[in-house]
Amino acid sequence: MDDNKLTAECMEQIEIQEQRKEDARLQIVAGHIHRGVEFTDWKHAYIDTTVTIGRGTKIGPGVILEGDTSIGENCIIGQNCRICDSVIGDGTEVQSSVIVQSRVGKETKIGPFAYLRPNSTVGDHAKVGDFVEIKNSTLGDGAKASHLTYIGDSDVGCDVNLGCGVVFVNYDGTSKHRSTVKDGAFIGCNTNLISPVSVGENAYVAAGTTLTKDVPDGALAVARARQTNLEGWVEKRGLLKKHKK
Repeated sequence: MDDNKLTAECMEQIEIQEQRKEDARLQIVAGHIHRGVEFTDWKHAYIDTTVTIGRGTKIGPGVILEGDTSIGENCIIGQNCRICDSVIGDGTEVQSSVIVQSRVGKETKIGPFAYLRPNSTVGDHAKVGDFVEIKNSTLGDGAKASHLTYIGDSDVGCDVNLGCGVVFVNYDGTSKHRSTVKDGAFIGCNTNLISPVSVGENAYVAAGTTLTKDVPDGALAVARARQTNLEGWVEKRGLLKKHKK
């Protein structure tokens, strides 16, 4: 058989298979539309047959919903989200984020650009903002991690505020360790929690702290060097710059 003819037949079979897949995908989307789900661009949503979506939920373009995933009612799943084997509660908004084998409560905001890795649980009325990663951890009701934070192998209570740049240092090079932040605590920006460590209820941790000891309920923890200003240092080192007019 001529090679060109063989190639043409193979391409034809591939096109037929791809068209069947596309027809099946669009049939799944059409079923969700019939059940009250809204699509910004129904031709560019990718949903497994095992996925359930509640009435009134809006799905953006480029969304991928996989496996044993359940999306509640009146949610917003924004563009370019991937959600796999996860549960999303009613009224929750997810924007441009990845959620894998995790659970998110009701009326919670996720993203943009958040990453929930396996075995993560986020409560109701919580916020997981941009460039926040959660792994094998819990974040309680009303808790907030608004941006640039890593929560690994930890239990964070209700109404906790995690500032920008907070890192749960869960790995010592050999083993993983777990930390706890109890209800109502406030963790300042650029704090490192060296696990295992516990922060008590309504406790405060000052910005820039490297935390290595437990913090009692209602206490303020400060673990950083005292600031020293060396006046005239720039001029003495010959580093003074003349500004051009």
